[in-house]
Amino acid sequence: MIALGCALAARGHDVTLQTWERWREHVEAEGLTFAPAPEYTVFPSAGTEPLDFYEAVVYATRDTLPLLQSLAPDVVVADILTLAPALAAELQGIPCATLIPHVYPQGEPGMPIYSLGARLPRTALGHAFWHAAAHRLLDNGLQLGRTQLNRTREQVGLEPVTHVHGGTSRELALVATFPQLEYPRAWPDGVHIVGPLMWEPPAADVELPPGDAPLVLVAPSTAQDPEHRMLAAALRGLAGADVRVLATWNRRLPPRSLPVPANARVVEWVSYSRTMPLCDVVVCHAGHGTLVRALSSGCAVVACPAVGDMNENAARLDWAGAGVRVPHRFISPRPVRLAVERAISEPSIRVRARELATWGQEHDSGATAAVLVEQLAA
Repeated sequence: MIALGCALAARGHDVTLQTWERWREHVEAEGLTFAPAPEYTVFPSAGTEPLDFYEAVVYATRDTLPLLQSLAPDVVVADILTLAPALAAELQGIPCATLIPHVYPQGEPGMPIYSLGARLPRTALGHAFWHAAAHRLLDNGLQLGRTQLNRTREQVGLEPVTHVHGGTSRELALVATFPQLEYPRAWPDGVHIVGPLMWEPPAADVELPPGDAPLVLVAPSTAQDPEHRMLAAALRGLAGADVRVLATWNRRLPPRSLPVPANARVVEWVSYSRTMPLCDVVVCHAGHGTLVRALSSGCAVVACPAVGDMNENAARLDWAGAGVRVPHRFISPRPVRLAVERAISEPSIRVRARELATWGQEHDSGATAAVLVEQLAA
């Protein structure tokens, strides 16, 4: 969202970014106007009674309306997981786009269910399986989701919708990923793959491990893997390998001391935008932001997914041929080392990663998304 806001501001637009208070400093540093988003407890925590997800949406929609009434914007762009601003925009009659900051989550017949980590089937039998068996379960979930959404819409004064995936705008959906990570499909009207929208907070440079061996960056998730299983496995597995290792614990202290071999440096934080172009391989959990930053830098990726959409991202990476995935149950020193060695030794993987980097250099994702938002506003 900050990347899109910067692109719109660069084209002369007044941009207000409504988000949580912890992002105020970064939003204002980019020259954007910050507006605090309502924050509710939707997960259990000490001393608080969590709200149901859709209950929180009702409160947040009502709390967002005064902001839209005072700004009177020409267009609203809402994150796919943030329903309140989209509903508030509809109440005010303002065009609304959806930003999808990862691969497109809606499937079609014959595709595997999103986030399971299954690759696109290669045979007619595989397509038939996903079409007939698995999607019956998915359809039940989609119908339930529509029912819950329509109850929420009724509470805020909106008419029910008849279609599923009602949280995604049918006017404009911006899919902020590489087209090379998307399975071939018939794309719905209004859906556009614009390319990755990347932004990172300021960070100081770090000293790289000495030498000229291939450089491997170990970049764990900032939200998952609290035991730092992948980080420890990579450090142990790559000890003694003919590589240099730069690893970060991303300001989340490990529960126990990390093994730091002679060929490695472990730091608190690292700028991906400045460091990844110097790397040969990135080992990560396959969070979408880290994944596309690595591919934009021409790095082969070793994906060790932890949960959720990381499994999907790892499957798309494997399908695109730009990296190697290590399933969660196999994340241990030897499999990680073998995956890194394969990423370095197989020329096709490095070539494919550089192809994606070239595509990114030739396509201005921010400007593409900004033009589409302008067209919707008009």
